[in-house]
Amino acid sequence: MHEDSHRTLRTTVYGLLIVAVCGTMVGRILMVRSQRGETPLLSANDRSRWATVRSLVDEGTYELDEVIFRDRERTFRMRDREWYTIDLVRHRGHEGRERFYSSKPPLFPTLMAGQYWLVQQLTGMTLAEEPFYVVRLLLITTNVLPLVLFFVLLATLVEQYGRTDWGRLFVMTVATFGTFLTTFAVTLNNHLPAAISVMIVLWAGLPIWRQADHRWWRFVVCGLFAAFAVSNELPALSLLGLLGLALFWCNPSRTLLAFVPAAVVVAAGFFGTNYIAHGTWKPPYAHRQNGPLVLTLLDVPAELLDAGVVPEPLRQALESTGISISDQTTTGPRLTAEGWVLWDPVTHERLALVDADGQLNVHQWGDWYEYEHSYWLPGRKSGVDLGEPSRAVYAFHLLIGHYGIFSLTPVWLLSAVGAGLWLWRGEARMRGFAAMVIFLTLLCLAFYILRPLQDRNYSGVSCGFRWMFWFIPMWLLTLLPAADRIAARPWWRRVAMALLLISVLSASYSPLNPWTHPWLYQYWSYLGWITTP
Repeated sequence: MHEDSHRTLRTTVYGLLIVAVCGTMVGRILMVRSQRGETPLLSANDRSRWATVRSLVDEGTYELDEVIFRDRERTFRMRDREWYTIDLVRHRGHEGRERFYSSKPPLFPTLMAGQYWLVQQLTGMTLAEEPFYVVRLLLITTNVLPLVLFFVLLATLVEQYGRTDWGRLFVMTVATFGTFLTTFAVTLNNHLPAAISVMIVLWAGLPIWRQADHRWWRFVVCGLFAAFAVSNELPALSLLGLLGLALFWCNPSRTLLAFVPAAVVVAAGFFGTNYIAHGTWKPPYAHRQNGPLVLTLLDVPAELLDAGVVPEPLRQALESTGISISDQTTTGPRLTAEGWVLWDPVTHERLALVDADGQLNVHQWGDWYEYEHSYWLPGRKSGVDLGEPSRAVYAFHLLIGHYGIFSLTPVWLLSAVGAGLWLWRGEARMRGFAAMVIFLTLLCLAFYILRPLQDRNYSGVSCGFRWMFWFIPMWLLTLLPAADRIAARPWWRRVAMALLLISVLSASYSPLNPWTHPWLYQYWSYLGWITTP
């Protein structure tokens, strides 16, 4: 009877926390607006996805030209500053003309387009005419409601794996107010669906691993949502692989007949929508270099290519491969690499010409980020997008510096302790889970730290290192044993609450726009410790 009363009280507190955070998220969504005040679109990142959603439903295409530019009748078209985005790629479309597309994988925006279509059919509202109503409604259905599910599922896991009242309530408080997930509820992004998917995987998969609950639906749910997490955060492929191995060890037949087919369904959606959008299986971010070799020529005068003239031998060689170019075709220097670009404004044929030890290699055009006025051209990027030259400095700031996982959200220090406790003293199956969390965390941190210079950018301008947000469900769960351990120690409880205070401060610092630098970064800039180019 005593335990039942405690459980009822805890459940009541969980509900109060969820209702409170739900109200704060919806309130912030209803207040959000761009710098110009004409739309609720906050950054290039979410504008890229919203432009795809709008174009799919209103224009029937993944091409963004009719959305991101004004004055359709003019030859020289002005950018629509409320819809234009730097997260663009340009390549030949299905009609053989070069068009702009979002650089984001199209599966998630396609699913969002389904919601927008339904809203449009029911209400007649469009993103072009009523952006505030449509965007805010879709943010509530896409971000807030799934996050409510996230908290409810976490509460069930906390009840099952927690041991003390204080520990359980502490973890739920951290989840609802002390992480950056709720900060990102006001914008369309890939990090929330990835984190929510991981939570669903934990809820469905842990009973398979720990309690031998091998019902079919659990394997299906794990496959679907682990794969969907990957479609939103590519490094989550590591989780998908380890999860598949763990489930295969538990039940090979159901892993092969339920988990794998469910994951394949998501993979088919990911690559299928990508092919429909771009005419290739490779996602846009994989197109950053020259395409396949078309032909090789000797003794092509570089002076002619510099002067914009297509040498006759090159023209004839291209025609022999089936590539016809018009008399208006020109050549010129590349914008991002050595060599030249061949461009035919009539056929929209674009080729990359590379001087390789005296011979001219002709490649299909493969760098979709190389176009006039692209933000990603050399000399155009600024601030953190320039990349951190020192990997040691980058690692420092990712962990305990101005973008630090542990400096901005220090409750994760307790999660590291909790993972160690489960690994050291937990039951066998929870030791395995803790080992997985530790391994995946270290693996992904190493992956980001060892990236080339252009990718060492602290995940761009955002309120935290967002590329690791999909770990939050796992870190919340490993927080439990540490919280339970200190529940009976008043001094350590005070330390934990201080860590929670800083975490809540960080999560609340940018309530209306998470696409801003963390408070530590801004404060250190004010002190002159950081010099931003």
